[in-house]
This record gives sequence, structure tokens and C-alpha cells, in this order.
Amino acid sequence: MVEDRALIHRVRALPFEVRQYLLITGNYWAFTLTDGALRMLVVLHFHQLGYSPLEVALLFLFYEAFGVITNLVGGWLGARLGLNRTMNVGLGLQVLALAMLMVPAGALTVPWVMAAQALSGIAKDLNKMSAKSAVKVLIPKDSPSAGSALYRWVAILTGSKNALKGAGFFLGGVLLTVVGFRGAVIVMAVMLIAVLALSLLRLKADLGRQKRKPKFSEVVSKSRAINVLSAARLCLFASRDVWFVVALPVFLYDQHGWSHWTVGGLLALWVIVYGGVQTQAPRLTGLVKGGARGITAFWALLLAGLPALLALLPLAEVGWLVVGLLVFGVLFAVNSSWHSYLIVHYARADGVSMDVGFYYMANAMGRLAGTLLSGWLYQAQGLAACLWVSAALVLASALMALALPHGTSTE
Repeated sequence: MVEDRALIHRVRALPFEVRQYLLITGNYWAFTLTDGALRMLVVLHFHQLGYSPLEVALLFLFYEAFGVITNLVGGWLGARLGLNRTMNVGLGLQVLALAMLMVPAGALTVPWVMAAQALSGIAKDLNKMSAKSAVKVLIPKDSPSAGSALYRWVAILTGSKNALKGAGFFLGGVLLTVVGFRGAVIVMAVMLIAVLALSLLRLKADLGRQKRKPKFSEVVSKSRAINVLSAARLCLFASRDVWFVVALPVFLYDQHGWSHWTVGGLLALWVIVYGGVQTQAPRLTGLVKGGARGITAFWALLLAGLPALLALLPLAEVGWLVVGLLVFGVLFAVNSSWHSYLIVHYARADGVSMDVGFYYMANAMGRLAGTLLSGWLYQAQGLAACLWVSAALVLASALMALALPHGTSTE
């Protein structure tokens, strides 16, 4: 009890911005844990029921499609209402989405699950947009090291989130094995309700709210740098999801006979490594000299060769695939974290949520395209085709990066 009081005292002694950052990160962690678990539950449970890879991919259609809309509208709402409110709305919608999946198994029709996934997609992107926009609001603008501090805070937020998403994949596989689909959904909903209650009590009101009410037309970015970065992000995330979302777990389950928890465990390990590398991205990108254009293109080109190499290797040897998957995760993590820093850096200080929302709208479009391609390509041509398309998409992202401004640094 004494130790608990001492911990509470130390937390209260932290600067206000740090306490808010910790609360935002905690919200993001809890949400991401359930989001990763739910994705793994849906993929494995419905494939087990006899759904084809394309049908499983279609279950996520509304999840990704509504993410596109949410990032545009959510950024605008964040600027008008405050990022605390959009974050709390995201938590509440995730609870509602989980509640929809608590119905008896016979009621889990495709339209019903797609509708629940739509709510979950809206919730996820509201939560993510709010968390990443809030970081820029909390960093002191007059600090001489504001650029490097911003990069570190974004890297820690993004990396830790992805590590928790990996844990969510594993949690989803374990819960499906131990308590079944409905029991797993109930456990996650109870956890999120507790997090939402804390957030409503402690998260600062009007965080990131603009004094001037922005028009909805302002959500479309007029910045060339943001538009170019958004297009590169779209291709980058499509390159990951085209083989990672549906094709890989179904391939391991069908072709190699892996169990639910083993598939979930591998994908969990991948995302945990991915998240850990993201937290170290400021050090890794610092090894390459140059501005935004050179650094972005270099890491994208390095990534592009890996799925092409994997496509040439015998996929029947699962060891090659696992090693390649982990190396892909390391390189993808550096790319993703650097992109996440650049968008927050390029975003306007007044109206950051609209610029970040526009950018993550492109991110959601990439995930949508990748998810649909993952199911369709795997069903039609197999995993190798998914890997070739992944390589082409990363190459496209690298070429787009050549249109970025020269000068961005993290000093």
C-alpha cells in the first residue's frame, strides 16, 4: 500500500504534458490490444467455419473502408471538439462493436460481422488519429530540441502500440482456444469499459481544439509534402497487408497445419519485434545522412527487395518464410516510424488533427487495398503472387518519396 501511494505521488509530480502523454498512450495501448485480438479472432474463427480467404478478407471491407472516411471526418471533429472527445468516442465505439459480436453463433451472419467491423474501424482510426495528433499539441513548441523530442515521442507511442498489437494477436489466438469466440469478446469489452471510465475522468478537455471553427473543406490538404507522403504511405501499408492480413495466416494454417495459437503467436512475435524496432527508429534513421527525401527513399528501397526475394524462395520451407517475415518487420518498422514522424512534423500546429487525419485516410486506403488483394490474390495465385505485388508497392512508395522536400531533419 505504501509503495502504491509512492507511485501515485511520483506520477502526480510529473509535468502535466507527460501525464497526459502517458494517459493517451495507455488508452492507445488498451485499444490496440483488443483491436489486434479481434482481428485474429475473426480471421481464424471464420476460416475455421469454412469461409474462403476472399470471404474472410471481405469481412474486413467495412473496417478499412470506414477508416478512410473516419480519418477525414475525425480530423475535422478533433479540431472542432477536442482530441480528448474523439479519443473517448473511439473507445466507446469499440465497446459497442464488441457487444455486437456477443450474439449467439447463429446470428453472426456476414452482414452483421461486417457492420461490427465497420464500427471497429471507425473506433480504431478515431483513437489513432487522436493519439498521434495529441503528441504534437503536447510537445513544447519553443524547445530547442523540439524536432528530436517529437520524433522520440511519436516513435515510442507508435512502437509501443504495435508491440501491444502483437500481444493482441497472440491473445486472440489463445482466447479463441481457451474460452471461444464469444467469451473472448466479453473479456475484451469489460477491459475497455474500465479504460474508458478512467479516460473520461482524467484526459484534459479541449486538447487540440482550434479556437477558430474550421470548415470541412479544409480537411483536404493543400500541402505538397503531406500529399506526397500520404501517397507513399498508401503504397507502403498496402505492401504489408497484401500478404500479412489474410494470405499468411491462412497459408500457415492450411499448408503447414499450424494451430490457431501458433499462427497467432508468430504474428504476435512479428508485431512485437516490429513495435520494438519502431521505438529505436530515431537511432536507425540517423545512420543515413540526408533530408526527408533521401532517408525515406533509402529505407523503402531496402524494404522492396525482401518480399521479392521471399517470392523466389521455396515457400514449402517454412523456416525461410518465418525469417523473411521477421526481417521484413524490422525494415517495415523503420519505414513506418519515419513516416509517422514526418507527418506530425509537416502538419500545421493549428489544425494538426486535420493534416494527420488526411494522412491516415491514405493509410486506411492502403490497408483496404492490401486486405482485399490479400484475399483475392492468395485465392487466385497463392502466396508468391502476394509477395511480388508487395515488392512492387514498396518500390512505388520509394519513387514517390523522391518528390518530398529536401530539408527535414530531426535535430
